[in-house]
Amino acid sequence: MINSSAFNYINILGKTADAAWIRNDVIANNIANATTPGYKREEIEFEAELQKALKNSRYTSMDDKVADVKVNSLSIRTYRDSANYSYRLDGNNVDIETENVTLAANLLKYNGLMNCLTQEFKNLQMVMK
Repeated sequence: MINSSAFNYINILGKTADAAWIRNDVIANNIANATTPGYKREEIEFEAELQKALKNSRYTSMDDKVADVKVNSLSIRTYRDSANYSYRLDGNNVDIETENVTLAANLLKYNGLMNCLTQEFKNLQMVMK
């Protein structure tokens, strides 16, 4: 992480990309365990925490909100989803179709984040010329 106000957006985009990457691994693990009896699917919690960190004031600019976010305090938390609920008699609650759709959506999000990060670095490069 880079400690400069010029990199506020880059730091937040990087942390969000890290969360998307971890979510990809978690979804892949869910898919791999789709037939494991008793397995409970896992999920990542990050976006709600980021949204809470950015929601300081309705009348504050996005630049000020991003500058106020403490990126190190944003945590990426893995949790068991619906641990007491199962779709099947074997106790497994993984729905393979839902996981595949979630994986595709997450990959689109990750690619979008990478494009945003690339553009931010191009903007910095242009300014430095």
